[in-house]
Amino acid sequence: MIKKSDVLIVGAGGAGLVAALKAKESGADVRVITKEYPTRSQTCMAQGGINAALGNVGEDSVEAHIKNTLKSAHGEADKAMVEFMCSEAIGAVEWLDKIGVCFSRTQDGKVAQRRLGGASASRACYAQDYTGLKILHTLYDRCMAEGIKIDSEKYLLELIKDDIGVRGAKILDIRSGDIEVYAAPAVILAGGGYSRIYDKNSTNSTASTGDTIAVAARAGAKLLGMEFVQFHPTALKSSSILIGESARGEGGYLLNSKGERFTNELLPRDEVSRAIDAEIKKGEDIFLDIRHLGEKFIDEGLPQERKLAKLYENVDPVYELMPIRPVAHYTMGGVEVDKNSKTNIDGLFACGECANHKVHGGNRLGGNSLLEIVVFGAEAGKNAALYAQSQDIKEFSEDIGVSTSKVLEDIKKYTNEINFYIKKEELGDIFYENVGIIRDKERLALARDKVLSMIDQLPLMGVSDTSKVYNTNLVEFLEFKNMLDVALEVVESALNRDVSCGAHYMAGN
Repeated sequence: MIKKSDVLIVGAGGAGLVAALKAKESGADVRVITKEYPTRSQTCMAQGGINAALGNVGEDSVEAHIKNTLKSAHGEADKAMVEFMCSEAIGAVEWLDKIGVCFSRTQDGKVAQRRLGGASASRACYAQDYTGLKILHTLYDRCMAEGIKIDSEKYLLELIKDDIGVRGAKILDIRSGDIEVYAAPAVILAGGGYSRIYDKNSTNSTASTGDTIAVAARAGAKLLGMEFVQFHPTALKSSSILIGESARGEGGYLLNSKGERFTNELLPRDEVSRAIDAEIKKGEDIFLDIRHLGEKFIDEGLPQERKLAKLYENVDPVYELMPIRPVAHYTMGGVEVDKNSKTNIDGLFACGECANHKVHGGNRLGGNSLLEIVVFGAEAGKNAALYAQSQDIKEFSEDIGVSTSKVLEDIKKYTNEINFYIKKEELGDIFYENVGIIRDKERLALARDKVLSMIDQLPLMGVSDTSKVYNTNLVEFLEFKNMLDVALEVVESALNRDVSCGAHYMAGN
């Protein structure tokens, strides 16, 4: 059976749900598909806040927001796109407030704001340290109220194209194991980033495997800035669980084993991560200290950080130091899009972390990721709806092979001689060591050779589970296959950039 809509959105995180609401508001029939469930998306991990120059806590301006963003981007951002995003920020937060996001408040009832790294003012509007989660749940509630169709446990296999452009997508229904066709004249990719190529050395969920980016690239979409991977300074040492920038924004200290503060905690993330890395290479352990903030303040403003530290590191930050290390967190690269969130393929749009709107450049400013998903999710939704409404919808011909997928047909020929789960762990360690905070040509070349070797070995890494229903082994292999494609793009992009730039920091320059 072919499922039809005007706009098909792949991904149900913040960007995808904003796009869905705005496309529906523009008169389009919308369907959203996601390989997991909307409330499990990576958006819920954004703790610190969403930037907007409201000036509720001290002076601020849109111009200062623009200046901070451009500085953090290290010359790799598009000034016009940054100006647009920052100018739309106030309206974006007002819209979120209007639809029910429960922001924390100042004593006079205004949206509360805190200062994050790289910002010249207290600009991040927050909801305790659950900002992304509360935004995501509110968006999901609004989509349900609007009757937007959301199909969960649907895995993107390939995009369907003809001589006009994108016509829809082929999907693996994870529950049944069937291949399904979703027909739409406009497709929005909102599948998130790819930092899970670093495996356990990432703050992200296991779902952040860059699927939509890999599928888009195979369909001919252009990628941009894939070498730029942001390492968050403060992940719990043993588990890589994120301790958000809110902890440092509220006054937390970074200490080495000697109890010394060794950097300005509110510098941009790339600089703080390099400072920590330098201390670790001296043999120091690194800790985040929020004890001086007091139990009452922590429980009111940073409750999640306390729960995470107790659960995953067995320390109570009210009384103890939190051991931390930098790990891969956010990926600035992705599918290249224009000001309308459109890719180089007609009918194909992208937003959120899988897209490159040229607003983060070499290093994303803390608080701008949630802003990006709202501002450009809205643009993607509106523009995709307009495009769909301008198209003469044609029926699919039988030659698209509704019941077949080239990706799955190829995998059926693979043998199961090498355990790809072991290779996935190896990939993560190779990337953390060689395509990490500090890079050089020799180690990048080594990583590229390792990735190419794994790609060559893929036909020997087939799935061991041949069942059809709920075959998670198959899904995880498909993710690993996409991860290798994305990893190769990352390391080759890094090799092509000789000079240090933001998160891409080359030793010796």
